[in-house]
Amino acid sequence: MAARMKFICDTERCIDCNGCVTACKSEHETPWGVNRRRVVTINDGVPGERSISVACMHCTDAPCLAVCPTNCIYHTEDGIVLHSKDQCIGCGYCYYACPFGAPQFPETGMFNHRGKMDKCTFCAGGPEADTSEAEFKKYGRNRIAEGKLPACAEQCATKALLAGDADVIADIYRQRVEIRGYGPELWGWKIAYGRKQRTEATKVRRENQDTGDVQNNPRRFPT
Repeated sequence: MAARMKFICDTERCIDCNGCVTACKSEHETPWGVNRRRVVTINDGVPGERSISVACMHCTDAPCLAVCPTNCIYHTEDGIVLHSKDQCIGCGYCYYACPFGAPQFPETGMFNHRGKMDKCTFCAGGPEADTSEAEFKKYGRNRIAEGKLPACAEQCATKALLAGDADVIADIYRQRVEIRGYGPELWGWKIAYGRKQRTEATKVRRENQDTGDVQNNPRRFPT
């Protein structure tokens, strides 16, 4: 069974540096006004502030794919959601269907006519030949064909943004949560799930944890 490529953003590690945004624009040379990735901060400046890096999440059941009237959006074997700009008519249906606001429409012409849709490609290019000039011009660099991670995840200084096989990155995030002893607090984790009793293994990991590891210290935020 082929791996399914996904993104996970660890809000406990994201520091709103926008390094992922810069890496994406630099790698793909996207046009002015098009941001395939952005960082959103909630509760800015108050206790409980969290930032999260947002782009196309390459949904398993992608709503953009379901509403596209020209069938220009498709899944690859790895579960990456790509699209063909040759088939796109710029109708904007995908923009309204996407819960993450991923589809972007650059303005073209003097009357601000909406152009072809542009979005995060997981650095996997498009339907053109891999690493070809035509592919780069339309979709940006195909790092997946080069055996590399997406530029945003590779450049993340705190490794908050994880990209790759869904099972692998989910296991990495699960280990982080086990070491911390709690999950993301911003969206009501404690209210919805409570705080489970730590197992002996978790207690041992906590005792052996470096006391200077501020990143994994749950007491660094006021309760």
